Amino acid sequence: MSTYVWNPTPEYIENANVTRLARAHGIDSIGELRRRSTADVSWYWDAAITELGIPFATPYESVLDLSKGVEFPDWFVGGAFNAVDACITRWLERSADRPAIIHEAEDGSARTITYGQLAEQVGRVATGLADLGVGEGDTVAIYLPMIPEAVVACYAAAGIGAIIVPLFSGFAAPAIASRLNDAEVKAVIVADGTLRRGRKVAMAGELAKALERSPSVRSVITVENIGGAMDFNGANVTVTPWGALVDAAPHEFRPFPAMQTLMLGYTSGTTGKPKGAVHTHAGFTIKVATEVAYSFDINEGDTFCWITDMGWVMGPLAAFGTHANGATLVLYEGSPDVPDSCRLWDLVQRHRITMLGVSPTLIRALKATPLAEIAERDLSSVHTLGSTGEPWDPDSYDWLAGDVFGGRVPVINFSGGTEVGGSFLAPYPVEPIPSCSLGGPSLGMDVDVVDDKGQSLRGTIGELVCRQPWPAMTRGVWRDPERYLESYWSTFPGIWCHGDYARADEDGQWYILGRSDDVMNVAGKRLAPAEVEAVLTTHPAVAEAAAVGVPDPRKGETVWAFWVPRKGADTEGVSDELRQLVATGVGKPFAPAKVWMVEALPKTRSAKILRRAVRAAAIDADPGDLSGAENPEAVVAIRDLVHRPTIS
Repeated sequence: MSTYVWNPTPEYIENANVTRLARAHGIDSIGELRRRSTADVSWYWDAAITELGIPFATPYESVLDLSKGVEFPDWFVGGAFNAVDACITRWLERSADRPAIIHEAEDGSARTITYGQLAEQVGRVATGLADLGVGEGDTVAIYLPMIPEAVVACYAAAGIGAIIVPLFSGFAAPAIASRLNDAEVKAVIVADGTLRRGRKVAMAGELAKALERSPSVRSVITVENIGGAMDFNGANVTVTPWGALVDAAPHEFRPFPAMQTLMLGYTSGTTGKPKGAVHTHAGFTIKVATEVAYSFDINEGDTFCWITDMGWVMGPLAAFGTHANGATLVLYEGSPDVPDSCRLWDLVQRHRITMLGVSPTLIRALKATPLAEIAERDLSSVHTLGSTGEPWDPDSYDWLAGDVFGGRVPVINFSGGTEVGGSFLAPYPVEPIPSCSLGGPSLGMDVDVVDDKGQSLRGTIGELVCRQPWPAMTRGVWRDPERYLESYWSTFPGIWCHGDYARADEDGQWYILGRSDDVMNVAGKRLAPAEVEAVLTTHPAVAEAAAVGVPDPRKGETVWAFWVPRKGADTEGVSDELRQLVATGVGKPFAPAKVWMVEALPKTRSAKILRRAVRAAAIDADPGDLSGAENPEAVVAIRDLVHRPTIS
């Protein structure tokens, strides 16, 4: 069991943004601030908006109106707001020359855009979109890698009242088409392609195939990124180069009602078509601004970098949250371990990154790097570390926090989702943070862990719920209100049920243990995959692992484990050793019935392991939507391994 704990210094506490907020209201501890923020959620969100100076063109008359029910809250009633003003325009008088975006590609090329240049480009592209017939309420898909044009496109479309639909840069044609059709997208902004692991990944070609099944699209705007081919002659669309938009005269933005739709964030469900989570100008912007300010402790002039994709919620969160705080956003386009496992640390050194966001899977992949090589890089600029996507194992967490960073910076382990528009749970850098902990509820989030009857639980696994609404809570599933109610409000009436299992300890520490449908039930005992995987990855031969539950006539479910070997590791007998490790570390009833060595586990581009797909391959079932998988071939390989015929 890990003994690592982040303990903030008095200086760190004194200078933290969240301390400033608390003291402005006579509050002297993060625990008391959490309690106050949920005892009166309207007070908290109003206090945060005031403290961060987030501008409304027309002040709101009231913070929250629940007259339509908790499922359909109205926030910032009567207020007028535009995300472009909150994230860009407000900084121009004093910060026009400050870097707003730094982009680095996998090949090492880099470019910088200041706040003044960002404002001008956003204004010109907004005019160009309007000239193409894009207007308020129209949907605009953004199918771009992590390049500055992706951020410019988001702000430009949102600024004129259009609805942005960010798409994962690794999507293939069927996944693109399903989202374009569901959102009835009118215009798509697409790059010719991107580089990943030194290979050109075509994007325009995938869009061209998707357009054959997407009749709503009328305009395609093309961004030349890698010099790849772009041929849309077979589609009934108008094709406009990005440069033609940038040549337009700047648009003059106007405010919209605070709850004007800003974005559709599509989730990839295990079954059925993806859900379009509806987010709003004020709701999303304010939520992510507070998270970047208070959880990640970012100020004007700091530098924020999250290894992600604009098609996942962390991409828009990073952009809007960073710029709402006047900081610099670093976009990295490519694989963070190319040309070697020190690329991430080189990125930090080159751009003096203040807040670095990673995933546990990425850190597990980098953990074999000798610490002496990492120590050659100057990481002194890092003030906080961010993490999301999946549960940590203590070995990897402690390596990052203790070995690489010497215990001098906190790991802000951040858990929420696309529908949340940010986090449910997160520690704050002013409190002690034990290894792997999520700290506690994020400010303004009335989160709880409950049993099957909706009663609060402590010290044992239960469902993660939220008892009150929050500004970035999805306004619904796009054009499917029944699915929205069924997905989040049908388990416990009047309470949001997120679909995660969690545990809240008596001492106030919280842990996410996986999706409800990932958690195993072995002989009546709930067992989270993270509990098994944390033991498996302590073996020196194991790079990463996944544990899943498969049907068992005696136990209901039994555990199967899949592991990927470290490069050059001796794999002889390791599977048997892993079975014994779990028996010792978790308990004999939970020792895996089968342990399989595999070349790779299926993962998303943001490095989240797709356990449902692993389980489906193990039991020879339909894996569901794999449109967000970076390596769907890993599912096929696992299926073939488990179900290949034996030769007697």
